[in-house]
Amino acid sequence: MLERALQSALAAAREAGAAVRGYYNDEYTVRDKGQDNPLTDADLASNQILIDRLTTDFPDFGMLSEETVDTPERLDKQAVWIIDPVDGTREFTLGIPEFVVSVGLVVDGIARVGVLYNPIRDQLFAGILPDGGSGRATLNGEPIHVSSHSGLRGARLVCSRSEMKKGWFEPYIAHGVTPEPVGSVAYKFGLVAAGMAEATFTPQPRSEWDIAGGVAIVHAAGGRTSEKTGASYVFNKRKPLVDGILATNGRVHADLRVLMGQQG
Repeated sequence: MLERALQSALAAAREAGAAVRGYYNDEYTVRDKGQDNPLTDADLASNQILIDRLTTDFPDFGMLSEETVDTPERLDKQAVWIIDPVDGTREFTLGIPEFVVSVGLVVDGIARVGVLYNPIRDQLFAGILPDGGSGRATLNGEPIHVSSHSGLRGARLVCSRSEMKKGWFEPYIAHGVTPEPVGSVAYKFGLVAAGMAEATFTPQPRSEWDIAGGVAIVHAAGGRTSEKTGASYVFNKRKPLVDGILATNGRVHADLRVLMGQQG
């Protein structure tokens, strides 16, 4: 089932990404859902494609999407798609190619399949975590693994561009950490999985659709993820929020956890 779900997610993400790419640097409508939270025609088009494709292929699965009104039916489902049609809409509107179509499949609350597609850079990250088997992660079909870098010094730590501007990472810089601003939450997970960064982190809460796909890919690539408390992620909760983000190559996870706790 997971292999078939992965193929469905790959096809759906590519199709949705093509629609998003068609709007990029073209005319589209931007609506405002709240502070730093725009909604565009690209989000809506991608959302419709993902829902149509995934529910057709797996009609019995639940669905949770950032751009669709949530309903309690998903809570009774063993398998649930968790999607963000454009994770990084702010970057999309600014013409910064650091956003992705994000698709995750969770089974019994655990992220088992993930697909992240950056349609501008044509980067297709994917991961699968069979129950009891070894994970497999790829970028454009080629195997990927998290980096082997140990220690925070010299580590590439990617963080939120908007949070960086607000000065939220200044306390970490005082400890020798040098965060680098990069676009969407999910895209940063892909970079960690591919060994292009050692970690991404924020003590701020995030939504399940921001990370579900990325969590599966990071774990499939040999990395580690947790909330800021160190707790493992459990998905498909009634209130789909997580308490902070920490996704790493595993080797810097404990050090960053301690640092996040100190800044608590």
